[in-house]
Amino acid sequence: MTTDTLIESSTATSGPGDLLAIDAETADRLFREAHTTHAFSDEPVTDTQIQAAWDLVRWAPTSMNTLPLRLLVVRTPEAKQRLGAHMADFNRDKTLAAPVTIIAAADPAFHRHLPTLAPFREGLADQLDPQTELREGMARTNALIQIGYLIVGLRAAGLSVGPMTGFDAAGIDAEFFGDSGWRTLVAINAGYPADEGAHFPRQARLDFHQVAEVL
Repeated sequence: MTTDTLIESSTATSGPGDLLAIDAETADRLFREAHTTHAFSDEPVTDTQIQAAWDLVRWAPTSMNTLPLRLLVVRTPEAKQRLGAHMADFNRDKTLAAPVTIIAAADPAFHRHLPTLAPFREGLADQLDPQTELREGMARTNALIQIGYLIVGLRAAGLSVGPMTGFDAAGIDAEFFGDSGWRTLVAINAGYPADEGAHFPRQARLDFHQVAEVL
């Protein structure tokens, strides 16, 4: 199969996609026509929009309803400069220029909320308390899953996003999370695409038969 075939089949809006339970416009907004955004307009992003995204994605599944994802919304010029000092060179300028950057982090102390989130697992919070390594692994895995939900949720709130992992995570943790102990995983610029330079050309995607084995 050629790359041209990959692109054609990956961007098609007919075929198996007709079986989706959402309409084509929604599928386009969330997935097919949504691009990673590298340059944003000056239009502001409100906390209400970000909260709307969270209020949607918080219902998506995590192991035992742990919900370890934590969000730091970086908006002010002073906070942006603090963040920018820890971004890789190729991510710094676009982060400083974006209307808002969300630092998506994992909370290794998620177990403190389990009496509320998972009352069906009585005593689990106490069991996990001394198991630091186990909690850190659980927090990272489930927060990464939630970040996938968050990207789609921000798109559902009408925003474009530019997720990044090019940064000094330990530096960001020390800068912002010294008291909370949160662990930085992904930084997400969010806003509305600029008129120029917002998106790179769409690249190929793999078809189902290339990624799946059916037994």
